Amino acid sequence: MNQDRITLTVPARGEYAKTVRLTAASLVSRMGMGYDDVEDVRMAAEEAFVYAVETAPDSGQLTFEFLVDGDAFTLAVGLGTDFDPADEDMEARTSYATFILHSVSDSYELTSDEHGNASLTVTKRAGSIDAD
Repeated sequence: MNQDRITLTVPARGEYAKTVRLTAASLVSRMGMGYDDVEDVRMAAEEAFVYAVETAPDSGQLTFEFLVDGDAFTLAVGLGTDFDPADEDMEARTSYATFILHSVSDSYELTSDEHGNASLTVTKRAGSIDAD
């Protein structure tokens, strides 16, 4: 199966949200996803960006990886090593983004590797039924 991986690094500043949003929407449109799926991915990309900015690593840079794999689109972004999902302040700052991600994606997941590097991964499949 043919997979395409696209990497985009942007400053962790609000004016770059549109770049991430449009890149994601362009990729899923190229995959042949319908209007509703494209809009879901556009919203998911925006909220993933917001989530990442709220937890931005010290470098001030965010690296997004987009994976196009058959009918599945996956977006992943690093959240740095200071991310603690149990932190009440962090939960308050990211709760709206989490709500939106749950609503518009097929799955999303917060993970941390053995070095403490956290990441957010969002997946959307073409033609999937929304959670609504």
